[in-house]
Amino acid sequence: TASGMRGAPFDLCPLAYGSNASIEIPKNHAFLDAANTRKFLELNGNPPHDNNYTLAPDNLDWFAILEFAETGYITDDDKIDSDALMKAIKEGDVSSNEARKSLKMEAIYTDGWVIPPHYDEKTKQLEWGIQLHSDSGQKNINYTSRILGREGFMNAILVADHDMLDQNITSFKQALAGFSYNPGKTYAEFLPGDKVAGYGLTGLILGGAAAVATKKGFWAAIAGAAAAFWKVIVAAVIAALAGIASIFKKKQ
Repeated sequence: TASGMRGAPFDLCPLAYGSNASIEIPKNHAFLDAANTRKFLELNGNPPHDNNYTLAPDNLDWFAILEFAETGYITDDDKIDSDALMKAIKEGDVSSNEARKSLKMEAIYTDGWVIPPHYDEKTKQLEWGIQLHSDSGQKNINYTSRILGREGFMNAILVADHDMLDQNITSFKQALAGFSYNPGKTYAEFLPGDKVAGYGLTGLILGGAAAVATKKGFWAAIAGAAAAFWKVIVAAVIAALAGIASIFKKKQ
């Protein structure tokens, strides 16, 4: 049985292979480590991934999958052109849907920005939200938050109900405020000779992973890395919400 941690009032949990970062889990929130997040993803009918973590409020109005990407230092001085980015993402729908058809999944199309990409220079956090629709008419939201560090970035993918998106984003950001890079791993501590990713904020968006959630009385979610422009979705809904919640209510 998977187990979790409950914040009371704060649990300090390691992230990013235990050496790059940590997160304080606030009261009334739960956290799953890498091993249990793998089980959690499988329970939802999703491909399991290693080195992912799950953060959620106790009521499971939303949950977030966290993963550190060891890409190297990413420069943040390029200008974000949201119109050009959206054009490129939509053009990528063609190759993305060809790959989806080979996996016998229905096509997914990009509608546009729900929240255009924006970067906070103080927190080194890049965020954006995209609305998608499927051949069957199902609409979904991708909301991604990426926090830059010295050796890569923390990818936090919010899985939330479309109708509660604004409230869920606010709650998610409050919970994510407990995240911090460990000493020596922050963005400001970059040193000449460190590994450099070779791209900036625009490349980080175009080469991004995607997550889509649907809620039809049950949760289905997908997390993990994907090739550039891929929109990853699982149409089949596997686990009952009550079954998912039971994971978080177990004590580690």
